[in-house]
Amino acid sequence: MSRTSAAARPGSARTGSFALWGSVAHPATLTVADLRRGWEQHHAEVVFDCATAGPQHHTFDGPLLREVVARARPDFDPARRKERSRYLLAVRGGDGHHAVLSWAEIDADFGNAPVLLATRMDDEDLGAAGTQLVVPSDRCGARYISAVTGIWIGPCPPAETGAPRS
Repeated sequence: MSRTSAAARPGSARTGSFALWGSVAHPATLTVADLRRGWEQHHAEVVFDCATAGPQHHTFDGPLLREVVARARPDFDPARRKERSRYLLAVRGGDGHHAVLSWAEIDADFGNAPVLLATRMDDEDLGAAGTQLVVPSDRCGARYISAVTGIWIGPCPPAETGAPRS
């Protein structure tokens, strides 16, 4: 069951902040400053191919996405692996870009991908520009989302929902 409050939905967030919402016990609106204070910072040196600008070399610092969203307490039983593996995270950026990740992709029992919510890029604070989603394992930069405005967390619909009928 979703416990989404209007205060935590995208569109109501302050500049430089993002909403964390969906099927979670604790929806929240977070800022870059919140991410710096509340979680361990990790470092990633990345190279990804940008379709318009070619190879990009950057460094990023910030907390792991899985640690931030875990604090919101998604509505699944953490002990049930199959239940966790059906959850999705949809990330929206200020420029309209979106990306979807699976919980299994970031979960330590599955893919264990060190996806970051960056608070610094190339030794510069992101501050009012907002956090950036960083997927270090991606070869292309399509899932690097700048100025994150919202992260929705929820279960994938059951297979029978919307399945084509023969």
